[in-house]
Amino acid sequence: MSKLKNKNTRKLMRLGKTSLAVTLPKEMINSLGWREKQKVVAKKVRGGILIKDWKK
Repeated sequence: MSKLKNKNTRKLMRLGKTSLAVTLPKEMINSLGWREKQKVVAKKVRGGILIKDWKK
């Protein structure tokens, strides 16, 4: 497959001893108006994970 077709396919990466991390495409983050170091909430949902903006 070409790189263009796989731009939304990501791998989990080890971050420290007890955590894993996944990166998100910059274009996706920009389209949401998110910025570096912004707080987000990750919630387990049926079939995957929902990531959304953290609101006070």
